[in-house]
Amino acid sequence: MNAVAESAVHSERRLIAPLWHTVLLIAVLFGIAAYGASMQRHAPTGPQLVERTGSALPLYLSLIVAEWALLRFVTAGGLKRTGTRLRDLLGERWGSWRDVARDVAIALAVWAAWGLVEMAASRILGPDSAKDISAMLPRGPAEIAAWIALSLTAGFCEETIFRGYLQRQFLALTGSAPLAVLIQGVIFGVAHGYQGLRNVITITVFGMLFGALALWRSSLKPGMVLHAWTDIFSGIFARR
Repeated sequence: MNAVAESAVHSERRLIAPLWHTVLLIAVLFGIAAYGASMQRHAPTGPQLVERTGSALPLYLSLIVAEWALLRFVTAGGLKRTGTRLRDLLGERWGSWRDVARDVAIALAVWAAWGLVEMAASRILGPDSAKDISAMLPRGPAEIAAWIALSLTAGFCEETIFRGYLQRQFLALTGSAPLAVLIQGVIFGVAHGYQGLRNVITITVFGMLFGALALWRSSLKPGMVLHAWTDIFSGIFARR
């Protein structure tokens, strides 16, 4: 094995943050999921839910703040302690518009294929166990703009946290790329526990798909585009 290859292997197996930091991050993610699941159990159903009053802007803005706070916890609380930079997680840079177009095309192709898989999964797994959250989706120009901002934030922050930080960390811990993809995917799915069991399963598979995409491209950018677009589409177009 030459020096370059040895350096690459060593880099993959080097922890990018202290182990205690990873454990704490997972605990925070699961705590947020547990809180969301609790709110779901006490949420109104039927006509009470459909007749939402007031604006969803405070909710969207608080979620945006929470996403960036988690990312800050990862970068300043974890990566900084090992000298790892955010750009190290993001992967290959876009050098031209051709690079941008390539990753966007990859993201849209995966999104189209995933739509077929999701339809099949819905038939197999049956109805969702979570209460309807359609009333929380955007209404009007201001909420739509905030939803797009939230979707872009989730695309950047969650891909960095799950596929950048956690996947790289579990790759270093296990020495196995498939296992790292699997573990972060499960954590990603459980972190969305408030959406019900069926969605936890499908989101886990989606998280693994994001992880495989990041591994294949050596970059988080296609996954970020895919993640953001999926959220934008589901909130604005899918229900109309």
